[in-house]
Amino acid sequence: MEKYSLVGIDGNAFYLLGYTSKAMRDEGFSKEEIDTVMKNAKSSDYNNLLCVLDEAIKKCNEKASSK
Repeated sequence: MEKYSLVGIDGNAFYLLGYTSKAMRDEGFSKEEIDTVMKNAKSSDYNNLLCVLDEAIKKCNEKASSK
């Protein structure tokens, strides 16, 4: 079972960015890694944001399951 998921949460872009940023911090990603994901997520349209954040959430789940 996944610890983090974008499914079923508020679809507001700022909420999604905050949720993903917190998940990454909680799983021990560096500030630089988080900043890179946030920059990439905001670099284009909403669809891009979802794709970038989905990949980051997958990495958070991988880290969480390996603990």
